[in-house]
Amino acid sequence: MLLTPVEIRDAILMALSSIRSNKFRAFLTILGVMIGVGSVIGLASIVDGLNASVMEEINRGGANTIEVMRLPHNADWDNLTEEERNRPWIKSGEAEAILASCDYVDAVSPQNHYRRRGGNIIKYKNRKGSFPPIVGVWPSYPKVRNSIVERGRFISDLDQNFRQYVCVLGSDLADGLFEGEDPVDKNIRANGVEFRVLGVLEKEESNLGGEGHNNKMFIPLSTFEKLYSWDEALTLIVRADSYENMEIAKEEVIAALRIYRRVPFNKPNNFAVESQEDREGFVNNITDGIYIAMIVITSVGLMVGGIGVMNIMLVSVTERTREIGVRKAIGARRANIVLQFLTEAMTLSGTGGIVGVVFGILLGVIVNSLIGFPIAISIFWITIGFVVSVSVGLISGVYPALKAAYLDPIEALHYE
Repeated sequence: MLLTPVEIRDAILMALSSIRSNKFRAFLTILGVMIGVGSVIGLASIVDGLNASVMEEINRGGANTIEVMRLPHNADWDNLTEEERNRPWIKSGEAEAILASCDYVDAVSPQNHYRRRGGNIIKYKNRKGSFPPIVGVWPSYPKVRNSIVERGRFISDLDQNFRQYVCVLGSDLADGLFEGEDPVDKNIRANGVEFRVLGVLEKEESNLGGEGHNNKMFIPLSTFEKLYSWDEALTLIVRADSYENMEIAKEEVIAALRIYRRVPFNKPNNFAVESQEDREGFVNNITDGIYIAMIVITSVGLMVGGIGVMNIMLVSVTERTREIGVRKAIGARRANIVLQFLTEAMTLSGTGGIVGVVFGILLGVIVNSLIGFPIAISIFWITIGFVVSVSVGLISGVYPALKAAYLDPIEALHYE
């Protein structure tokens, strides 16, 4: 026979009454479930905040940019194939070929970074920079990277064509070297070579604690190649004319590079091309792995909470054996007894789930705020956390409930 609404209501009231009469025991039972659910929601919020922050960083550098390099970012440098080891380096000529033949490309900026062993020494008077990278770029760099020149100007075509010893500084580097002085038209020394400062870039904010271009020194790529001719690790940053045309621009870039590098039609690309979507996919793969690890770790907490619920319910069955015998003697069916104990178990774990949801949300908000990540609260994980907590009570309460339901009423009434 099905249970009536009155019987279900009575079971819920009895479960709540039992919890109120054993507050400390109920608290300890709730605690395990609360920690498990709170950990899931809190960690999910932190990972979502990290993911959103990384996406902001990618978009800040240009949502419609394409990166061209000799090898992909995730290349295993210890296990390169023979083809990968023998790939020719990217050259400035390839940037010119892209500009000449790609209709959906708005701008290109080749760039190369020089980091001397022990760090670059950049000095002004008696002050030194904190070992900044020296970056060779084209004048199109600010357009490609959405950078703004705060003071002075950026490198010009004239500076590039005549290999001028001029530079543009990141804001942190400029502040450290000049300490309140105007850097524009001042001379600094970089690894013993004198450069004239043309301008300073606006400070680039980062949620991930990175410095972006704030501690970098930018010089004309032609000057860079003159000073560091042995460093051939050039990268091309290509900007599509719009985000909607990203895929078309990417195909154009690949076609132009295959022609320029004379790649046979039946051979794969001997270069790597990564768009924003590729970088986002790489980030998503990492966060997916974190999610899996998070679920495995926090499931241990929920399992411990479930064991706690089962133990408490078994103790409750033992303590209330005589009560169960009385109820069965006056007509209570097995279904009523099962419902009573399952309801109590689910109420315990459900309460733990509700408290855990609140705890997890607060944890995620506090940690994301302290780190500087965007606040990210996932309704999906909140729902999953609560449903799992109630399920833990249901599963853990089945055995104690059946044990109570199948007690012999005669023996139960004689139980002391």
